[in-house]
Amino acid sequence: MTVTRAIRKAFLAVEQSEGQGARVRRSIGTPQLRNFSPFLMLDHFSILPGAGFPDHPHRGQETITYLLEGAVDHEDFAGNKGTIEAGDLQFMTAGKGIVHAEMPNQNGIANKGMQLWVDLPKKLKFCEPRYRDLRASEIPHVDIDEGKVHVKVISGQSHGIDSVKDLAYTPVWILDIEIKPGGKITQELPVGWNSFAYTLAGSTAFGSGQDKTLFGQYHNVVFEQTGDEIVAEVEESAAENGHFILVAGLPLDQKVVQYGPFVLSSEGEVRQALMDYQTYSNGFERAKGWQSEIGKSMLF
Repeated sequence: MTVTRAIRKAFLAVEQSEGQGARVRRSIGTPQLRNFSPFLMLDHFSILPGAGFPDHPHRGQETITYLLEGAVDHEDFAGNKGTIEAGDLQFMTAGKGIVHAEMPNQNGIANKGMQLWVDLPKKLKFCEPRYRDLRASEIPHVDIDEGKVHVKVISGQSHGIDSVKDLAYTPVWILDIEIKPGGKITQELPVGWNSFAYTLAGSTAFGSGQDKTLFGQYHNVVFEQTGDEIVAEVEESAAENGHFILVAGLPLDQKVVQYGPFVLSSEGEVRQALMDYQTYSNGFERAKGWQSEIGKSMLF
């Protein structure tokens, strides 16, 4: 017998400034939600041309960027560079150290997307950095409930579609779900994994029976760890579709010590990361004298 996950908590992601001129709605990584392993931070960002995230370091985590509108350029000190466009994802493993820039394409529009920070297992904190891009055309999808529910299976499994890929070292499922008025989905999740839904548009009801609760856009709905599935639906009378991102990840049984872009397992390792970055050593050698081309395009 399956058990529907109850809602642990839910809250509105409030917009704030971040980087150079970017606007983000941060939910994970705020006082509202910390220590939600393996997730470290979730930003719903909007970046206008002339703003962005110029050259900055990382160590010890992975970032998953899912672009919803526009295009974003990236470039790092190892010579990696490219562009992701609407519907594309980039999976970046910082490992022992990387310095990179993420800047909106100079396209005259707001570039919008999601960026999720995922912790690395302790044994992989000092692995070699790597990138994997996933293009929109590569993402399988499925329609259920007589076409009222559309699921993009970015990573994971949904209604007969299996899209478990080697994209991140820490196992994570990501599903982009849109529900038309009157539609309903019951989505299975791996037992014991932490999970949440971030609402992008419309109003969606999560839960079942007396626990069913309606949420508007920009809410992070966090589910209890116990249970096999989540249930989501949109009322028949709704004026627009409900749209949300459903994410689940394997919790890591380890200490998290974070200082800005460095996520390690002890205070000593964080101090070492700061020293390594300042002295261009132990993974940051290529940062010496390096400056991204796209970072130079920052407009003031």
